[in-house]
Amino acid sequence: MISLRAAALSYGERVLWQGLDLDVRPGEFLAVLGPNGSGKTSFVRALLGQRPLSAGSLTVLGGPPGKGSRHIGYVPQQGTLSTHAMLRARDLVRFGIDGHGFGPRLRTGAVHRRVERILASVGAAGYADVPVGLLSGGERQRVRIGQALATDPRILLCDEPLLSLDLHHQRAVTELVDARRRSHGTAVVFVTHEINPVLGLVDRVLYLARGGFRVGPPDEVLTSEALTQLYGTRVDVVRVRDRITVVGVPDEVARPPHHPEPPPGVRP
Repeated sequence: MISLRAAALSYGERVLWQGLDLDVRPGEFLAVLGPNGSGKTSFVRALLGQRPLSAGSLTVLGGPPGKGSRHIGYVPQQGTLSTHAMLRARDLVRFGIDGHGFGPRLRTGAVHRRVERILASVGAAGYADVPVGLLSGGERQRVRIGQALATDPRILLCDEPLLSLDLHHQRAVTELVDARRRSHGTAVVFVTHEINPVLGLVDRVLYLARGGFRVGPPDEVLTSEALTQLYGTRVDVVRVRDRITVVGVPDEVARPPHHPEPPPGVRP
């Protein structure tokens, strides 16, 4: 589904990551972790064809990134919604079916029924005609997932979909994503600051930090030894029951960097 070889991404002299070899299989759940500025959103933008690699190669669904975009569902960060806040929930889902153009569109019964089915499948039928800007964070993310699923995607890219959500809505969003990948074999790339809400679902972790990375099963990557080596300083991974806490990440990488990642483009 996704293949990277010797891949690197940098902004000027600042290297976000390099030497990345990675294959994402159908139905795999890949969590992308790391501090602010480590290149998580830039990784998603590269998969979307919005940001070229600095080195190496990348194929998505067997071709160049961006070519098979109709087969890729994208759930952006919540902040990218502002220019479409007064559109109804059903309008956003329909954009996922018949494009993002404004103006008159063909009103067919088939499209209408499909929109209704999608809204029902993500639990958003009750507020289908409410402007998205008036929805709660959890409701908005349900609609965004519905929009991303509208074209029956083979790959689902989720960029921080759990930000600002309480535990109840985090659970609802992750269950929707997991249900899709299990029922359709959809590959999931899930960017998040917090691993615990998806820990039981994840097949592998891509952890980005300090221009480097670690990739592998959570039990191999989320360890004190692995992250200490990645950061070059002592980092402790504390496990309490079914939760993981990372302690000791250096301040200079935990804070937003002096050269932050450019924000992703606004998408409907």
